[in-house]
Amino acid sequence: MKAEIISFTDHGARLAGKLAEELPKENISCRAWVKKKDAVLPEQVRVFSLPLREWTKERFSRADALIFIGAAGIAVRSIAPFVQSKKTDPAVLVIDEQGKHVVSLLSGHIGGANALTRLAAKILCAEPVITTATDLQGKFAVDAFAARRGLYLDSMEYAKEIAAELVAGRRVGMRSAWPVLGAVPEELDTEGRPAVGFVIDVRKEQPFAHTLHLVPRITVLGIGCRKGTDADHLRDVVFQTLDEHRVCKESVGRIVSIDLKKEERALLALAKRLSVPFETRTAEELRQAESESGFAESDFVRSVAGIGNVCERAALAGAGTKRLLIPRTAREGVTVAAAVMDYTVWMED
Repeated sequence: MKAEIISFTDHGARLAGKLAEELPKENISCRAWVKKKDAVLPEQVRVFSLPLREWTKERFSRADALIFIGAAGIAVRSIAPFVQSKKTDPAVLVIDEQGKHVVSLLSGHIGGANALTRLAAKILCAEPVITTATDLQGKFAVDAFAARRGLYLDSMEYAKEIAAELVAGRRVGMRSAWPVLGAVPEELDTEGRPAVGFVIDVRKEQPFAHTLHLVPRITVLGIGCRKGTDADHLRDVVFQTLDEHRVCKESVGRIVSIDLKKEERALLALAKRLSVPFETRTAEELRQAESESGFAESDFVRSVAGIGNVCERAALAGAGTKRLLIPRTAREGVTVAAAVMDYTVWMED
């Protein structure tokens, strides 16, 4: 996590300096600033002379957390033009100038503001102020659970509905395609069929009338293609294949191919589009991959690549497993397969 701190007084600068000294010990990189030219500065704090709006604008889309040490109204007016979505907005905290209260202002769950509020309050010996209903009642918070584990949420509306059900004292459903370790909160129903619930899976399963999908990025795409394949065509084939098998594209964690394709622009473009790494393996490395169901071999592919199947072997090699999620699918010069890495759901923090 990357945090940026802004303060406005001498005492605020001292608080900022203390946070800038202590937060890195919790793996939070931190920069601290003060909007006061004649402030007595701790060594961790620098002067920021531009308008506060510019400071906020520059950091709102880049930092994971913004911490304002001053009046809440200053923070609210500063961030207001830039607030967009609880999925993407950074955590925003407000600390009063005397360091008595630390307030979680924005992105409490997904952005991690609530957790950062508790940490900052501990460092400053202050009172954490958290207004999220599920936190106040000690209920399970599905968005916070997903954020801590890097899971994609496909519907904020259903996440809100789940939170409302839990706050009202009703149980919500939970399903997982993988083993679950740790104690499952009693408000989660893992056997019945409540109307609202969530599923942890890479597939678009619908066990509940209103199903929220929590998607881990553990799908590995193995792809082969002709040299010079059009990037849009390759993307369309891949996305169509995922849709046909009801696999969420947000589950893709990496793309793997043979080393002959390490400079293939279409593959590089797809990896960039999905924000995932693109990896290659040698023919010999792919030959070591094992499949429970065998491989669909091609003499033509063997003549070009040295092995009879690239996509299935690449997917399994990248995932480190033997079972395919999507078998070889071929369309107009593009072959796609998918496998899933081993995964376990941990309920406890």
